[in-house]
Formats: sequence, structure tokens, C-alpha cells
Amino acid sequence: MMFKRTLLAAVVGATMTGAALLPATASAETTLRMAYDADPVSLDIHEQLSGGILQLSHMTHDPLVRWDQDLSFEPRLATGWEQVDDTTMRMTLREGVEFHSGNPFTAEDVVWTVERLKRSPDFKAIFDPIASVEAIDDHTVEITTAEPYPLLLNLATYIFPMDSAFYSGTDEDGDPKDEIVKNGNSFASANLSGTGPYTVVEHRKGVRMEFERNPNYWDGDSPGNVDTIVLTPISENATRVAALLSGDVDFIAPVPPNDLERVRESEDAKLVTMSGTRIIFFHMNQERVEAFKDPKVRQAFAYAVNQDAIADRLMKGFATPAAQFSPEGYAGHIDSLERRYDLEKAQALMEEAGYADGFEITMMAHVNDAKIAQAVATMLARINVDVDLKTLPKAQYWGEFDNRAADMMMIGWHADTEDSANFHEYLTACPDADTGAGQYNAGNYCNPKLDKLVAEANLEVDLEKRAEMLQQVEQTLYDEAAFVPLHWQDLAWAAAPNVNIEPVLNVMNFPYLGDLVVDEAE
Repeated sequence: MMFKRTLLAAVVGATMTGAALLPATASAETTLRMAYDADPVSLDIHEQLSGGILQLSHMTHDPLVRWDQDLSFEPRLATGWEQVDDTTMRMTLREGVEFHSGNPFTAEDVVWTVERLKRSPDFKAIFDPIASVEAIDDHTVEITTAEPYPLLLNLATYIFPMDSAFYSGTDEDGDPKDEIVKNGNSFASANLSGTGPYTVVEHRKGVRMEFERNPNYWDGDSPGNVDTIVLTPISENATRVAALLSGDVDFIAPVPPNDLERVRESEDAKLVTMSGTRIIFFHMNQERVEAFKDPKVRQAFAYAVNQDAIADRLMKGFATPAAQFSPEGYAGHIDSLERRYDLEKAQALMEEAGYADGFEITMMAHVNDAKIAQAVATMLARINVDVDLKTLPKAQYWGEFDNRAADMMMIGWHADTEDSANFHEYLTACPDADTGAGQYNAGNYCNPKLDKLVAEANLEVDLEKRAEMLQQVEQTLYDEAAFVPLHWQDLAWAAAPNVNIEPVLNVMNFPYLGDLVVDEAE
């Protein structure tokens, strides 16, 4: 049984391929048929910090504030804010907002949500600076940090207030409804009540998600006119593009590099591209491979990988080769850091480290990146490293990544706070399960001095001085070859000609589909 208001979603695992994935009927006037490369792993927006979950969050919830296309802050459930003192921000909340359940949105929901974020394995590192959140009255909250913190509004873009009454108590099995279960079953993973423009009316995991417009949505100024969204996950790039060009779906993401020109030249689709800030790279697990503890070996791997060739040949130029985490425009970016492909240097470093004859490693990547991973494996063979590569669908890959199941693991990361510190906090900080630091550090790299420097940078309100500190972090990660960078991934979406996607797209890759306008098909 499915409820359009209380949103009890039937989560049924299943797999289908090809055209069988596509819904049989839909009206382009009010229905958007959308194909992504994967669907969200859960309806619990605090279970996993990933692009799919954040895209879902913007469809079914509203943040306190959100980024606009110019990376400025736009009021959403918070209508105003003021810095009371160095460690306290007071936010005024929007009145008259209801959750999908019909429960009223109040300051207590913000307090409850932040407290839950602080115990989420994936989110707690981001929210560690917050010492407390207090409801001053029904529509006013004060957020207090333990020390001065320059990114509090950045964090507010990741506070999507949840319906505290809806998630209170226990489910039919006696388990807490607010329990966060990674890669498992929980009340929150199958039931959803937000304030957003859409409700979830069906979720057959890996097969289909259906959303309906929230009839009581607070944002009467939204231009959005889409009543129903049907999301079909199509992992195969060619199948996803073919579905768009044949008219079986109206909107796809991402558009693979090999098909950019084909889509661009089609009269049945329009392509939108944008420079990206998501870094693609490999971790080298120092706990699994003794050799990776030697900086010379890690440097040899960095010198052995030709990022330019990967970007040019495999990504068809639709990527920016990288030598560091921070893209241009981020505080920690260092213009002078150069990519260091040099095969002779790589071979010499392996010999200096005592590994001239190389060694064997396992490598894991998700299936959409199979060609990139295979190219890296081929490059490492030139320094006598024998790679056993395994690729998995995204839904399976993240569980294996969490388990650190291979010696080298590939990951893409967009800085959640649009800030350089976020890269280190999650990807190269000394892993700490209690604080959430290094939550995605599959290399188990650890440099306490850098952790300390990032912590200090996060207290520095002088932005110029803070940038210098973050650049020092980037330089050290480069010198110690903490990871093998590949490229920053450009973004590409495509839609039917009558679907006006450009105004709702952004560099964060969180389309604001509540504002999407679909014109009447000609």
C-alpha cells in the first residue's frame, strides 16, 4: 500500500535491462520521464553522503538555504539570518510550511535534524563544528559553534529539515524510526516525509521511482509545472542516450563523453554542459599493501599515470586533468602544481624503493568507469605492477568501498561545502569512526599535522590567511602522493527540446527539479 502523503514506499530489489526499464506511457505535458545512471540507494537522506541522495533531498525536502547558479546563498526554509556573535548565528524560518505528512514545520524540526546529522556516519564530520542548535521560538533557531567557523552558511545548504514527529517512536518491529542503517533496512530508508516539491509514491529499487507534485508545496512562486516525475535508472550509457534520442525519456544525466557530439547534433535533444568541480581519483590502501606506506612508491604510481591521455582519449576532452583536489576557484587551489606523468621517473622511484620487479594489487571501480580503471591498470603495468581489476554497478560498489575491499579504489568527490577543506576532511584525514573524519579515506593515509592544519583553517575567519593554510595542505598531499588524481569531471545533461533544464542546473549537480518547466510538446 502506498500513501501519497505519508509516503510509505515499497522498496523491492529487482534488475532489468534495456528497453524493459522504460515506462510504457507518460505525458510530456505534466510528466517528466527521467533516466539517471543510478537511483538513490535509500529514502533516508542521512544514510549516505552521495550525489544521488542529495539530488533526492532537493526533490523531496528543502534546505535552509541553497546555492544559486552564481554560488550565492538563496533563502529557502530559512528566510533570513544574522551573525549574533563570533560563534552564534540566528536564523528566521519560513512560516506556514507543512511536511508531506501534514505536520507543521517548526524550529524543533531543525534542531532534531541537526542532531541526527551529527550522528550520521557520513555527515557527522561536516557537522562536527556545530556545538548546539536551539529553538528560540517556533520559527527562530540559533546555531552555535564551539569556535568561530567561517562556513556555517555552507553547512546550512545541507540541512534539509526532516519531519521529527513522523520519524519519532518505533516501527512495527520495535526499531527506532529515526535509526540510521548503512546499506540496510530501516523505517527511514523506506519512508519519507519532507517539505519539498515532490512526494515519493513508488520506489522499486534499481527499477523505478515515481514522484508526484506536493499539492501543499509552500513555494507558490516556483515556475515548476511538472506534476509527475518517473525516474528510471539506466546504468548503461548507450542505452540511456538511446532512450532520450528515441523519445522514450525526456531528460538524462549524465551524458557520457563518447555521445556528446551525437546528442549535440540531434534535433530531438538539447545538450547542456558545465565545467565541473568533482575530482576523480584513486586511493592506495596502506593497510592492505605494505609498499604503499613508502612515499616513493606512491609517487611512482602518480608519475606512472597519464591524466592528459585519459582526459583526451577516454573522456574526449570532456574533463580537466588534475594534479590536486581543489579545482580552480577553490581556496586551496595552487596554480603551480603540475601533473607529473613521467614513466622513467616512475620506474626509477620503484627501483629506489626496492620494488623494481613490481608487485600485485587488486583494484576496484564502478562499472561506468571501467575504461578509465583499465587504462590506469595498463599504465601501472609499465612499472611492473600487476593489477587485478574488478568493476561493479554503483549500488554494489559503495558497499565494497565502505569495506575497503580492494588495494586501489576509485572514487569521485564533489566538495559538499564548496570548500577545499572538505576534500581532506573526508578523503585523506586520519580515519576516525567517532568523529567521522576520513569517512571515505580508502587509502588509510594519515598525517596528523595536516589534520591539525585543516582544523585551524576551519577556525580562521581571515579568508586570505585561510587560503594559504589550505594551499599548504594541498602542497603536502601532492608531495607525499597521498592519492592518484585523474581529472575534474565536467557535467553534461540532455533533455527533449521542450524541457527547459538549463535554469534548474548548477555546478553542484543538484538539479532543482521543483522549478522545472516543461513546455507543451509541438
